Amino acid sequence: MARKSGIGTLLGFDLERAGPNPLFQQLYRQLRQAVLEGRLRPGVRLPATRFLARELGLSRNTVLTAYDQLASEGFLELRHRSGVFVAEDLPIAEPVAVATPPTPAPRIGKRGQATIGSRPVTDPRVAPGAAPDAKRWPGCFASALPDVSSFPFDLWARLLARHWRRPSAQLPVGGDAGGLPDLRAAIAHYVGEARGIACDPDHVMVVSGIRQALDLTCRLLLDPDDAAWMENPGHPGLRAVLVANGLQVASVPVDGEGIDVAAGRRLAPRARLACVAPSHQYPLGVALSLQRRLMLLDWAREAEAWVLEDDYDSEYRYAGRPLAALKSLDADHRVIYVGTLSKLMFPSLRLAYLVAPPQLADAFRRLRAALDDQPSMVAQPALAELFRSGHLAAHVRRMRQTYAARQRAFLAAAQAHLDGLVAFKPEDSGLHLVGRPLGRLRNRHDHALAALARREGIVLSCLSEYDAVGGGPEGLMFGYAAAPEHLVAPALQRLKEIWTQ
Repeated sequence: MARKSGIGTLLGFDLERAGPNPLFQQLYRQLRQAVLEGRLRPGVRLPATRFLARELGLSRNTVLTAYDQLASEGFLELRHRSGVFVAEDLPIAEPVAVATPPTPAPRIGKRGQATIGSRPVTDPRVAPGAAPDAKRWPGCFASALPDVSSFPFDLWARLLARHWRRPSAQLPVGGDAGGLPDLRAAIAHYVGEARGIACDPDHVMVVSGIRQALDLTCRLLLDPDDAAWMENPGHPGLRAVLVANGLQVASVPVDGEGIDVAAGRRLAPRARLACVAPSHQYPLGVALSLQRRLMLLDWAREAEAWVLEDDYDSEYRYAGRPLAALKSLDADHRVIYVGTLSKLMFPSLRLAYLVAPPQLADAFRRLRAALDDQPSMVAQPALAELFRSGHLAAHVRRMRQTYAARQRAFLAAAQAHLDGLVAFKPEDSGLHLVGRPLGRLRNRHDHALAALARREGIVLSCLSEYDAVGGGPEGLMFGYAAAPEHLVAPALQRLKEIWTQ
């Protein structure tokens, strides 16, 4: 135990016995900092090595090593038969309290201001402004989130360990800008089987998410001031990427058949890109009709434009087979397809994939290499095996059944507790439902209703947050996929209480 009068107590050494850094190195750094900060003044004698070692519970060699290192750097003087002293000639002044001047606001470029200046969308995982005791509804109704508690993490851990316990010579080095070849081959096979997309592994590129895929697309194919179509309502994160690349964003309305291609032609006939989610538009949840799909591809061919297909959750379709991807109809190779693994596995994985038209595949890889070298290789070999072994497909099948049952249970609970206040209708796919205020709630703004819910800790997003033009339909997004089943009915009852008070 340290003595109260010892230097270890006075200087407040904090040594981590089980830490990653050797103890002598920790002691060296903390003594050095004490000298630099003036807590150990020039000429002060330090304790003998035996005394300090006993006080700190260290071996004498540990203290000797730290002292020797500091002496070799000129911080200490080892005087024969006199002891160890802080060097006299250190240029260390008396510590002076100096008022820190206010930091001027940094100059932010116009594109930066436009990118970050839009109204932020509520984080789907937290409830800002919740009361301190509002912890009864953890994660209740957060939209677009999968149920991560059902993911087979034990299997995932074994796969990671299998590939990294004795990795191949190339794996720690990486080097392929497109991603691990085994994973790209597995993805090419998967999208061919599940989405009807004929592609080679060389057309596939591993990315961190839809926003990175869109950013690479803009950098490769568009110039500043080019126009791009964006679904409205649509995801602000994608809009921010378009703005950050200096594009003119045309907000194209979405109706019951998906993006209104005729309206897009009127708003920006010479646009160079259209960002769409044909299988399950976010946030409205509608699917792009076959007629609209063909119209969109016709426009892209005529305008020599590109279509970025965001296929973020097509696997979760509860009636019949998943809809064919837009890219499967793309005879002119104008569609850039993006799929994500965040909804299939867990969001923090941050892995997605881009399937490029054949004529653009090499250019995408060279651009990626120029900007970002390569994607992280840590998870890719395990993910490739998860695809090949069939474990991922089995997990998706299980979750599809689970989410379908949860949607039915949610609708039953909503009928019991919110009947006459919020209208819902079943959906064939997705992880959330949109509720439309009725009756006494009809004239209340969705953001006001969402704010009341968030004060209770219940996370709801509102459609108005996704509307870039304004004046569109209002509604509330209820994510049922990750909502704890035992909390759904009590949470809906609580919403009825706070909304009708």
